Amino acid sequence: MKLSAAIAIALISSCLPAAAQQAGADLYAQRCAQCHDSSNAAVRAPSRTALQSRSFDEVLGAITTGPMASFAQGLASDERAAIASLVTGKAASLVPTESAGQCAQNETGFPQPIDGPRWNGWGTDINNSRFQPAAMAGLAQDQVPRLRLKWAFGFPDTSNANAQPAVVGGLLFVGGGDRKVHALDAKTGCTRWEFPTEAPVRTAISFAPLDNDQSAIFFGDVRANVYALNAATGKLIWKSKVDDHVAARITGAPVFYSGVVYVGVSSIEEAIGSRPTYQCCTFRGSVVALKAETGAQIWKAYTIPEAPHPTRANALGTQLFGPAGASVWSAPTIDVQRQALYVATSNSYADPATDTSDAILAFDLATGRMLWHQQATPKDSFVVACFGTDQSNCPEDRGPDHDFGQSPILVSLRNGQRVLVIGQKSGVVHALDPDHEGKILWQTRIGKGGALGGTEWGSAADQDRIYVANSDVRFLRDGTRRLNSSEGGGLFGLDLATGRIAMQVAPVACGDRPQCSPALSAAVTAIPGVVFSGGVSGFLRAYATDDARLLWEIDTARDYATVNGVAAHGGAMDGPGPVVVDGMLYVNSGYAQWSGLPGNVLLAFEVGNP
Repeated sequence: MKLSAAIAIALISSCLPAAAQQAGADLYAQRCAQCHDSSNAAVRAPSRTALQSRSFDEVLGAITTGPMASFAQGLASDERAAIASLVTGKAASLVPTESAGQCAQNETGFPQPIDGPRWNGWGTDINNSRFQPAAMAGLAQDQVPRLRLKWAFGFPDTSNANAQPAVVGGLLFVGGGDRKVHALDAKTGCTRWEFPTEAPVRTAISFAPLDNDQSAIFFGDVRANVYALNAATGKLIWKSKVDDHVAARITGAPVFYSGVVYVGVSSIEEAIGSRPTYQCCTFRGSVVALKAETGAQIWKAYTIPEAPHPTRANALGTQLFGPAGASVWSAPTIDVQRQALYVATSNSYADPATDTSDAILAFDLATGRMLWHQQATPKDSFVVACFGTDQSNCPEDRGPDHDFGQSPILVSLRNGQRVLVIGQKSGVVHALDPDHEGKILWQTRIGKGGALGGTEWGSAADQDRIYVANSDVRFLRDGTRRLNSSEGGGLFGLDLATGRIAMQVAPVACGDRPQCSPALSAAVTAIPGVVFSGGVSGFLRAYATDDARLLWEIDTARDYATVNGVAAHGGAMDGPGPVVVDGMLYVNSGYAQWSGLPGNVLLAFEVGNP
C-alpha cells in the first residue's frame, strides 16, 4: 500500500535519527541562518525563537511551495522535513482538522444586495482612499466607544493574519497563511466556502460583477499567481501566473476597472539575493493588466525599463547583475480622469540604482506606457546582506532602504485641485500633482524613518486630510532582536492643501508585554470623524479626527474562542488595517515577521447596547 505524502513526511519528521537531525542543522546553517539568526533590525525574517511558535506544517509549506521555497531549491522532501522539524521542534500532525462553523446548507448566494454596504479591495475605492463614507460604514463617531467583539475566526497552521478582508453583499472574503481563501457570512462568521491556493495569500481581495452574469473575486499569492473565483460558490474561474522569477510574489491587491484587472508584482529577491553564491539581482517590478473574464494578459509594464545585465563579480567570483528591484508592494491606484494608473515602488536591489525606485510611477491604462515618474529617494540600492556578516552581495552604492510600502491616494480637494498623497519609510509624507507629471506640492516629515520606519503599509484620506501612522520600529542594541519599548509610534493628520500637521496623537506606551513597541505599522482606516490605527503591541485604537481624543481601544493580543473551532490568538497588528462595513468593524491580528507577536485571528466587532 502506498503511503500518502503527508503520512510519509510525518514519519520522516517524527523518527529523524541523529544523522538526519545533524543534516537539518547543516542545511539550516547553509540556507536559513543568515536571515533567521540575524540580530539586526533590518532583517524582516522571523527569528529562530519565533519559528519555534510555528507548526511543522506551516514551516514545511513555507519552504516547499511558500515564500521560502527559493531558499530550498534542490532539496529532497526529507531534507525539507529535517529543517522544519529542527526549527519548530515539532512533527507533522496526522490528525486531520474537522471542518467546523459551516453555514447551513440551504444558505447560498449573497445575504445582502451586492450594491449595498461594502468594502472592496485594499482602499475601498479605486483611489485607495481607505476612507469609508457614512452610508457604507453604518458606524457613527458616537457609536465607536460601544464596539464589542461579536465573533472571531481562526486561521489554522499559521502565525500571521496579514491579509485584509473584503466585504460585499453580506459576505466576507479573506485569504491567509493557511493557503486558503475563505468566504464567511459577515454577520455571523460561519463559513460558506473555502478555496485552496497554491501558496499563502497576503493580498486584500477585490470584487467585481462580470459580463457573464457571475460575480468574481480577485487576489494574488506569494508565488505570483493571480486568481479569479466565483464569489458566490468559490469555484475557480481562472488562474494566471504573472511572473516566472523564482522570487516573484504578489502582496498588493489586484484592482478591477472597466473589465480589466491590474496587479503589481513584488519579490523577495532582496532577501534571497543575500547569499554570496546567488547571482544577484535579476528581478524587476512590474504592473500587469489582465482580462477580467479570462485572465489573459493585455500588457505588462516593467518599473525598470532596462533589463538586468552583468555588472561585477563579488568576492567569491559570483556574477552579479543590475539594475534590479523597484518592486510594487501595494495596490495600484486608478485615475479615471486621466485614464492613468499610479504605483509606488521599492528600493533598487543592485548597482546601478535606477531612478524609478523609491518612486511614484504613472502608466497609461490602455497600453502600459510609462507616462512619468517622480523619485523620492535616489541611489537607494539595498539587499538584506547589507546588514549581515557576509556583505558580498551588498551593492557598492548602498542606500537606506526607504522604499514605499503603501498605495498612492488620489484625492480631489474641496477647491477642485487633485493631489496624489503617500507616506514613505523615510518618515516623509509627499503630495504630488497628478495633472502636472507628479510635480511635488509639499513634503512633511512625521518620523525618523528606517528599514522598518516611517509610514509602512497604508494611510487614509478624506477631502481635507491624510491620516498617517508612524512606525519607526526600533530594536534594543544588545545583540538580540528584542523590540525597543520606548521608540516609535505617533499618529498624524496632515492638511492636504498645505502639508501642515493639523492633528497629532503622541506615541502610546505599550506596557511590559513581550516584544512590546509603540510603533504603528499597520494601515490606518478612516470614517467620518474617526481614524482607526492598529499597533505592533496588539492594540487597536480609534481617535476623533477633530481633537485627537481617544474614543475606543481594544487589546487584541489574547486567546479567542472561534466560530470555526480553531485555537486562535491575536498579536502584532501590521500590514492590513481595519475594514468598516454596515455597522461592523473587521480586523486581523497577528504578524510574526521581524519577531513581531504571532497571531492567527480575524475579529469582528459590532455596536453593543449603551
